[in-house]
Amino acid sequence: MFQTAPLQVPIPGGPELVIILLVLVLLFGANKIPKLARSTGQAMGEFQKGRQELNQELEEMKEGPETEDDVTSSTSSDTEDEEETATETETSSN
Repeated sequence: MFQTAPLQVPIPGGPELVIILLVLVLLFGANKIPKLARSTGQAMGEFQKGRQELNQELEEMKEGPETEDDVTSSTSSDTEDEEETATETETSSN
């Protein structure tokens, strides 16, 4: 019998936006509003960049065990190749 209304916040229309802009101008001044908007945009950009880096790290962690073994084995084989080359050089110089 009772019907509950969903929680909705009304979106400000034309007159409400004008009032909000006037209050912002009074609080911050006309000169500071562009600076405030610019810094907000930069902060959002940094946030998105950090989120992308976090996603990349998570993907690397998912693939991590497979690639770490490959890196370890290639590093050890590179070291062995360098040791063999050094031994051959010493032998040929003697």
